[in-house]
Amino acid sequence: MFRPHPYFPHTQADVDAMLARCGVADIEALYADVPPELRLKHPYDIPEAMSEPELRDYFARLDAENRTLKCFAGGGVYHHAVPAAVESILARSEFLTAYTPYQPEVSQGTLQYIFEYQSMMCALTGLEVSNASLYDGATATAEAMLMCVAAARRKRRVLISATMSPAVAQVCGTYARWHGITLETIPEHDGATSLEQLREMLGAGDVAGVILPQPNYYGIVEDFTGVAEDVHAAKALLVLNCVASTLAVLRTPADWGADIAVGDAQSLGMPMNYGGPYLGYMCTTRALMRKMPGRIVGATTDRDGQRVFVLTLQAREQHIRREKATSNICSNQGIMALHTAAYLSLLGPEGLREINEAGCAGIHALVNALAPGGRLTPVYPDRPYLNEVLLRVADGLTARQIIEAAAAQGILAGIEVAPDMLLVACTEMQNRADIDRYVELINDLPLHE
Repeated sequence: MFRPHPYFPHTQADVDAMLARCGVADIEALYADVPPELRLKHPYDIPEAMSEPELRDYFARLDAENRTLKCFAGGGVYHHAVPAAVESILARSEFLTAYTPYQPEVSQGTLQYIFEYQSMMCALTGLEVSNASLYDGATATAEAMLMCVAAARRKRRVLISATMSPAVAQVCGTYARWHGITLETIPEHDGATSLEQLREMLGAGDVAGVILPQPNYYGIVEDFTGVAEDVHAAKALLVLNCVASTLAVLRTPADWGADIAVGDAQSLGMPMNYGGPYLGYMCTTRALMRKMPGRIVGATTDRDGQRVFVLTLQAREQHIRREKATSNICSNQGIMALHTAAYLSLLGPEGLREINEAGCAGIHALVNALAPGGRLTPVYPDRPYLNEVLLRVADGLTARQIIEAAAAQGILAGIEVAPDMLLVACTEMQNRADIDRYVELINDLPLHE
């Protein structure tokens, strides 16, 4: 017997009508194809209903169990300050509940902030077109790989640098496997992409695209001088995966000659939040606009000459031509693009530059302060880095021991890349006292034989 959930609007008559349309007698018959051993045979193990004060107390107790650590970890996710105005804007009901702006006549506010987001991402990357948007930097990179193959038509081989984040490379590998793409790794040399090996791999003549990181997983700012010319001479596309906030101070993907720029926009003020939700950005040249997944909002004028905003190139969308859609990844534009747009508009170019300068000064101060002790030293001392660096752990210690000891003292010391390697980052959130405390903790750790 069907027992309606208090929040479900369906009456018994509604349910009977739906079952009749499906050609089954009852709800249980809908699950006849699910093996009995896979079906839940007892009620869900969930708490009883609570009053509002009880529920608030319950979550307050859960929150009290969390430990807030001073974060020196990065690896693609960075602790930045978020202006209070950003959260206030996001909490407005017209934004918080907005989803897909199919009807422009009632969605001008939503369409405008998406347009502004796209405009600011184009300014950061130097490229002509931005979408809005993708789930995260890894899926954005994988979608860029698919764009390379779609543009090349007959070529299905893509090269990716060994200095790319392992998580991003793994997602690209999964996409490649199920799309019949050969994804090959460009070897690294001294912490950077081996450009000599890249040129040799391009020589085969069957490469559709090349994917490179900037900065790379080790925090190194790589020199890609001449790479775009080599890639384009091989009739391939160049994709740069960039940490979004660093584009305020580093050469833009357009300056490097990239065809596509992708990455995670988490560094543009999004809370770390246990891994998401984040935002994958993608910008490209005008020539590739029709092969780009995700939403594109354009500005035009109405019959009265007023500036208005609309979804453009909608034939690419799954709700128009499902079987020929470029991609079905588009829902992220609902709120995360607004988050980035609000953050960028509040900080502006000068604010972004100051944040990068603070992170750069902090990580270099940390490395210099660690040097006399000799327990953490740069793995690639001759390579330039911005706000993140790979450090080698001295004999007698391991990266895991450092992380565990630091956590006990309220510090997230970094990311274990190998038993003797620790990836450490700084942002504007660490002051000199935090750095001194980190160094003191490292120097006080006992060495083991």
